[in-house]
Amino acid sequence: MLSADEHFELRLATEDTDLRAAQRLRYEVFVAELGGDGDLVDHDARLERDTFDPYYDHLVLIDKTRDAGALDHVVGVYRVLRDDRAAEIGRYYSEDEYDLTALKTCGRKLLELGRSCLHRDYRGGTAMMHLWNGLADYVFEHGIEVLFGTASFHGTDIDTLRMPLAYLHHHHLAPPDLRTRVLPEHGQDMNLVPRDQIDRKAAMLATPSLIKGYLRLGGFVGEGAYVDHAFNTTDVCLIMDTERMNAKSSARYARGARA
Repeated sequence: MLSADEHFELRLATEDTDLRAAQRLRYEVFVAELGGDGDLVDHDARLERDTFDPYYDHLVLIDKTRDAGALDHVVGVYRVLRDDRAAEIGRYYSEDEYDLTALKTCGRKLLELGRSCLHRDYRGGTAMMHLWNGLADYVFEHGIEVLFGTASFHGTDIDTLRMPLAYLHHHHLAPPDLRTRVLPEHGQDMNLVPRDQIDRKAAMLATPSLIKGYLRLGGFVGEGAYVDHAFNTTDVCLIMDTERMNAKSSARYARGARA
């Protein structure tokens, strides 16, 4: 699938080179930039990988002007898992952090999102829109009804993050029928500031752009945050119900799928 920009190509990774390039990009973002780590992180090869990778689809944004031989051509990535594939492997990645009972019993078609990132040189431009349009294609093709996955704030200092976490808790908490709940170990209550004392501007400035993007599309968050010391992040579980998006956001999200 070709994007509007001639030098971009958006596709599912089907070759080992694409997957390794996606893992290289994840290393540069999650490990080199954000200070994360993990059992299967390969520091010598500069690859961020885990045991879930072989089971997921990897939507990759390719810059065709960059060197594929040097694993430099993937500049954006989404890792996705449909509920039918999750049934095959027995679990979702997010279940390490959240109780997904509400989602798994809602009777609707699910898609887990994860490991989404952009190369630093492509942030603030059109690259994220290309990825989102590709995701919209995938959602439309597979009849997905609910999307979910963890997204991260950098760092684990809860006092620093109390305003944006409290804002999410008070203004964007998922409805009970779709509400995930953080697991007790490493879990953090997000009700850290009273609703009437929330500084919305400060909260939004401290919220990563990816999370704000989901909120603009009508997304929600689960109950509680997960403090991931190994990855040096504080995670929230984002949930997006395609039926509950407002008309404007839904049209913007799905325009690529219905073109």
